[in-house]
Amino acid sequence: MINKSLDSNQEIKLVEKIAFGIRRRVLSHTINKNGGYLSQACSSAEIFASLYSSLLHLAPLDQPLPSRDFIGVPGPKNPEYITGAEFHGIKGSKFDRLVVSPAHYALVVYAALIEVKRLTEESLENFNRDGSTIEMIGGEHSPGFETTTGSLGQALSQAGGIALARRLKGDTGLTWVFMSDGEFQEGQTWEALSNISFHNLNSIKVIVDVNGGQVDGLMKDIMSIEPLSDRVKAFGWEVDVINGHDIVKLLGIGRKRTNKPHMVLAYTNSSQGIGVLANRHPLYHYIRFTNEEERKVYQEFLETMKL
Repeated sequence: MINKSLDSNQEIKLVEKIAFGIRRRVLSHTINKNGGYLSQACSSAEIFASLYSSLLHLAPLDQPLPSRDFIGVPGPKNPEYITGAEFHGIKGSKFDRLVVSPAHYALVVYAALIEVKRLTEESLENFNRDGSTIEMIGGEHSPGFETTTGSLGQALSQAGGIALARRLKGDTGLTWVFMSDGEFQEGQTWEALSNISFHNLNSIKVIVDVNGGQVDGLMKDIMSIEPLSDRVKAFGWEVDVINGHDIVKLLGIGRKRTNKPHMVLAYTNSSQGIGVLANRHPLYHYIRFTNEEERKVYQEFLETMKL
């Protein structure tokens, strides 16, 4: 969480720095591994930077934590199981919770945690290694994840249950959810919207990366979800629509308190900050280089990146 002594200009500069670090780190990783979910870093960098540096009220950590080895699934025979929420600090009634829904954003989450000094930089060396929790598709054991979600709209349902339980316990902390717009093509998302509204869980705040794309191409060509704001409002939610790269808007709307469940639709660009990626339009979902020359183009771009 951000140092409250920072003024607004310092806060914005810090978010800019973290967002830049996220993009640069994910691009470097994609080049080194010849593949990665790069466009997700482009579209969501300011969102995660705003969340982790400022909006989330998380318990502080004394120092960055190393990633753990995978010790099996939770259950009665595995009482030592610890979720990736440990990187958000201890749970408590006054602290916020963050549920990350699209698990393929895992590399972006790891990069954000490293940038805000909650995860050690060396942990990324274990990416996709057998027995590691630094998985390409985040699970409940992966840093920054507290539930296994996939991209099936499951996190919103899980967050609804968490928020309802927290209200029954008298907790004052918020329950945040990060989603991608492709999840609005899933029926479970709409069922969760209805349920959360019915219980008036106004301690839930959702930020959606509306980048207009999914694995098969553009959302509007495959199954349009627009007008998304009107549809979500029809389920009893308060909705704000913003430019997801506008840090001032992200910080301002993120701090808004409502009497209803609140959703922020952050419209983004899938090549923001890494312009060379625009050549892939509209197939951004996963980047794998087709030849060494293409990889060299991205390496040269990386070397020119400056804040």
